Amino acid sequence: MKVLIVDDEPLARARLKRLLSQFTQYRCVGEAENLSDALACCAKTEPDVLLLDIEMAGGSGLTLASQLMQQALPPAIIFVTAHPQHALDAYQVSPADYILKPVSAERLGQALARVGMATKAHLERRHSAAPLINYQLGTVSRQIPLSEVRYFVADSKYVRMVFLHGEALLEDSLAQLEQKYPQWLLRIHRGILINKHHFSALRTLPDGRHVIELDGISTPLEISRRAYPKLKAALQLG
Repeated sequence: MKVLIVDDEPLARARLKRLLSQFTQYRCVGEAENLSDALACCAKTEPDVLLLDIEMAGGSGLTLASQLMQQALPPAIIFVTAHPQHALDAYQVSPADYILKPVSAERLGQALARVGMATKAHLERRHSAAPLINYQLGTVSRQIPLSEVRYFVADSKYVRMVFLHGEALLEDSLAQLEQKYPQWLLRIHRGILINKHHFSALRTLPDGRHVIELDGISTPLEISRRAYPKLKAALQLG
């Protein structure tokens, strides 16, 4: 399973990485020293577990955990901190565990064992419940779970399906996709449908235009004026 270490102290990150190397079923896929770096790493590596400090320069790990918990498939959070007084606040974001520094290999092993099978089962349930989208890659027919698709955009006579590591053309129209998968898809523009389970943030630009950010996608997507009120209501953003 993939683990991301988030701590603003290099020595603390190095210690966690060294301890983690004792558990062969877990692999450190990155390190981050602040919230913005951590969000970028999460989008890039899609970790299963975060080893997350709470008090960091540049922002609290509690803020990061709250943001990640809004994702369709958030990573498991193990808080690793020197401050026991944060325990009550930390449990408001449903962490898998709360470890006090200095961390021992035994205590880390207990926390990882607690989240390991649950996270794996959660992933498997999510993918098994998602409908499959058929597409053609050259002469080869392929399938991808809808849970992995970020958005669909009208592209000439076809619809372009964008997922984390690529894209493909479909013959289904946006209207057909919207009708087939109403629990998954939201229209943000006449030519764009998003997978609402990958919603990350809604922003207003200085010129008044609204854009939406999806996890794993670096470029925000513009929302039409007509779609904006319906989108906010569908995402329960008030």
